Amino acid sequence: MEVLRGDFAIPSTTGKLRVIPLGGLGEFGMNMMAYEYGGHLIVVDCGVIFPDAELLGVDVVIPDITFLRESEGRLLAIFLTHGHEDHIGALPYVLDEIDAPVYGTPFTLALVRSKLTEHGLLETSDLRELRAGDPVQAGPFRIEFIHLTHSIIDSGALAITTPAGTVIHSGDFKFDPTPTDRRASDLHTLAKYGAQGVLALFSDSTNVERSGITPSERAVRERLSEVLAESKGRVLVSCFATSLHRMQIFADLAREHGRRLCCIGRSMYQNSEIARQMGRLQIEEGLLVAPQDVRKIPPQQAALLVSGSQGEPMSALARIAVDRHRWVSVQPDDDVVISARIIPGNEKAIFRMMDHLYRRGARVHYDDGSHPPVHVSGHGSQEELRLMLSLLRPKYFVPMHGEYRQLRRHLELANDLAAGTQQAFLLESGDVLEFDEAGARKNGRVPVGRVCIDVGTLDEVGDLILNERRKISVEGIVVPILAINKHTGELEASPEIVSRGFVPLEEAQDLVEKARAMIRETLETSNVEEKGDWGVVKDKIRSTLRRFFDQELGKRPMVLPVILEV
Repeated sequence: MEVLRGDFAIPSTTGKLRVIPLGGLGEFGMNMMAYEYGGHLIVVDCGVIFPDAELLGVDVVIPDITFLRESEGRLLAIFLTHGHEDHIGALPYVLDEIDAPVYGTPFTLALVRSKLTEHGLLETSDLRELRAGDPVQAGPFRIEFIHLTHSIIDSGALAITTPAGTVIHSGDFKFDPTPTDRRASDLHTLAKYGAQGVLALFSDSTNVERSGITPSERAVRERLSEVLAESKGRVLVSCFATSLHRMQIFADLAREHGRRLCCIGRSMYQNSEIARQMGRLQIEEGLLVAPQDVRKIPPQQAALLVSGSQGEPMSALARIAVDRHRWVSVQPDDDVVISARIIPGNEKAIFRMMDHLYRRGARVHYDDGSHPPVHVSGHGSQEELRLMLSLLRPKYFVPMHGEYRQLRRHLELANDLAAGTQQAFLLESGDVLEFDEAGARKNGRVPVGRVCIDVGTLDEVGDLILNERRKISVEGIVVPILAINKHTGELEASPEIVSRGFVPLEEAQDLVEKARAMIRETLETSNVEEKGDWGVVKDKIRSTLRRFFDQELGKRPMVLPVILEV
């Protein structure tokens, strides 16, 4: 057992355990949970959420880590349940500010290494392997990884034992009886903890609205085999680039149907190479084809794994759909399989991409409820959630990983089942749940929120910038350009006016002339001191033109005056 103690004594058993969700409750993504005992902290997961259409120009959204900044020196480690972006994507931004070792399973850490390398942080990061049955002692916390099946390999729950009791943090899970890697969920260890006594269970709520049991990953094999057998052209399968179970099934089927396999898209190619090097993706020698050689294969002998199942604008499948990919184009008789769920908010992009594929003559198969399915979820449905509760019989229960309605329904499911649970809590990000000898209770809040990141600059995108982008998208922008004599403060030529997203100025010459007149009048009525301060002149022109456009058109575009000294 690895021991991570630090320069302190393990606190006494009379301390309080505080559990603080910093993200991931009441929303999909941005999962991050802090556990605090005796003044010492560990964090479980460190994820991102992808922006909706309102967050213009934002690439990823990460949790606000003000609480961790204010807890500097108290954070012992970060523990990861698995390698999906909503659980590891924020690590580069957090580790750039916070110094702490990161624990994860081998494949999870392989994905983290790739991510940290891109950000230039690998050499300064402390990554440590976490394996089932080999617990880690971090100060007052004893953490054991419990393998559970999910849509990504090396996924599981964490048993966090403290002097106040044991908490089970489920991560994302389902109980797949026939996983492709033959590593079923470790129900025995869950039951062992249940027999010993579990203080609290924090459990995945993603599929609480689905009755029954989530089908095994192997359920997609039949449909994919049918598509490969019936297709007269190439077969393109798009799934998440971390779905190694799905990738293994398709690779096996490609071989069985006499097709060569090619991985298209940066993330798909990168992750498949990592998995192959680790021996976690088995592909026979000679089956794989390099992306640049895919055109050399007859269409009926090609099977392509393609990234971009969510219609991301620059993803491989999105570019293929509009015939903008340098190596792959869709032809009539080709089959495209979208083997992934539609993440809420991505519907328009995905259906638009499908329309482009249909226009090019492809047959498109997606998760439309038909059987056999092209996609199965990686999250447990109601019966699996009940089984988790029954195995652990926690004293307290907290639903996590879901929107508010899902958390509420999971809480109701737990109350209906009882299973030894004394009390269930409905938390939101920022709430503090406190455990001690007297019981459990909500006790205050910590600062939480979202930090928007523009990946191109690696800068935070604040509310001011987002509001400006929204305003430009709705009202447009007007740029008056003034050539002013720096000695006299007088105009040297008639002002030029340029606009984008406002009104077509070539069709509104009367409006342009009135605006020019307003600018001239503003300068003429300014005193000598004002004319000598370009900042004041710009502010006066900005307010004058915005008021003018509002009166004339009912619009208040962003006005950005430009002054050229001559």
